[in-house]
Amino acid sequence: MKVNVLFSPVNADELYFTNKTTVVIDVLRATSVITQAIKNKAKEVIPVGTIEFAVKVSGGMFGGQTLLGGERNTKKIEGFALGNSPFEYVKKIVEGKSIVFYTTNGTKAIVKAKFSENLIICSFLNLSTVAKHLVELGKDIEILCAGRNNLFSLEDSVCAGRLTKEIMILNKELILNDSALAAFSLDDKFGSDLVEMMKQCEHGKILLENGFEKDIEFCGQLNSMEIIPIFKNGTVKALS
Repeated sequence: MKVNVLFSPVNADELYFTNKTTVVIDVLRATSVITQAIKNKAKEVIPVGTIEFAVKVSGGMFGGQTLLGGERNTKKIEGFALGNSPFEYVKKIVEGKSIVFYTTNGTKAIVKAKFSENLIICSFLNLSTVAKHLVELGKDIEILCAGRNNLFSLEDSVCAGRLTKEIMILNKELILNDSALAAFSLDDKFGSDLVEMMKQCEHGKILLENGFEKDIEFCGQLNSMEIIPIFKNGTVKALS
């Protein structure tokens, strides 16, 4: 098995992911929110690349069973039922619902990797469970960090490094490319206190300024959920 880390979606086009096994990471906050929604029995999450497409898709679905969720520049989008805080995606709200989901970075990364053979959603919340599943698949792995506005983000890269470590514990013969080695080192340096690391990173500081400290603390929980959200045929559902 080999691991390659892409620190930003801008580093590859859609066709690059064809037939690959890809893990998408957007710790703050899209992949954390998707994992929370699936854990709380959402029927599915439908990630989209634009707000306009989110509205169009939701308009063609059954009313009452569909929720529009997401954010633009950390803020809930006008007219959407939900934002991008994991605390909004509680069971009483999302159970049995289809959630059409748009975020500034995370959903765009998922859509970009849509041609993957296996497309897995990862955050700190479900990291060990994802690592075990990847080892069971036994395929080479692309870890795609959503980043921030097509640039490097520390929190996603640290998560990529921690995921690589977890996989290596289970498969001693894992081969890392240069970017995977770099992510591994970033976790060594910054990963001892995940919540504090996220409060100090650029995106975390913006979330703090906008009152989302509790979201950061939630997203910094390591291995709190045994959920594997899988993107297939345009939707994210729990691995069955």
